[in-house]
Amino acid sequence: MSRYAEPMARLIEELKKLPGVGTKSAQRFAFHILRSTDDDAAALAEAVRGLKESLRLCSICNNVTDVDPCAYCASPTRNQRLVCVVEEPTNIESVERTRAFQGIYHVLHGTLSPLHGVGPEQLRAGTLVARVERGEIDEVILATSPTLEGEATANWLASALRGFPVRITRIATGVPAGSDIEYADEVTMARALEGRREV
Repeated sequence: MSRYAEPMARLIEELKKLPGVGTKSAQRFAFHILRSTDDDAAALAEAVRGLKESLRLCSICNNVTDVDPCAYCASPTRNQRLVCVVEEPTNIESVERTRAFQGIYHVLHGTLSPLHGVGPEQLRAGTLVARVERGEIDEVILATSPTLEGEATANWLASALRGFPVRITRIATGVPAGSDIEYADEVTMARALEGRREV
């Protein structure tokens, strides 16, 4: 039996469903909301409701957006023939922070993971393949994470696109800037050597 009143226990259970939020954090959040003004609590509830009502996936790239197509796909200043494929919408911000990429994106919403029941049909790659088939794209940059699942996804997507006249590239991986080579593991060091370039 819960030691909290039913509304508080229900809120704690819902907050625990958020990624990275355990019981203690959920309790802190719930009590913070309880101590908030009615206006603040209503603003939070309205923000969550508005998020679910207003946001959708871009029909071109699958990015989360409130307009369709999204700002990247609709931009006249971005190279519409250069596509960076990422796993999740949150990965776009990492690429954008570099200010080095001026193309558009394609979001898969996951990676291949047979252990978790995620196969090619669960990934949102169909619109990308269709655009490549129609000759709308010159280069696809595979920017999935250098994890086992990310590598498998990149390899699968490269195979799916290989029969079309499109350049397929993979982001480089290796020793991070500012780190010491002494602490690099074997896989990271091997990738750094494989991805070497002339200076």
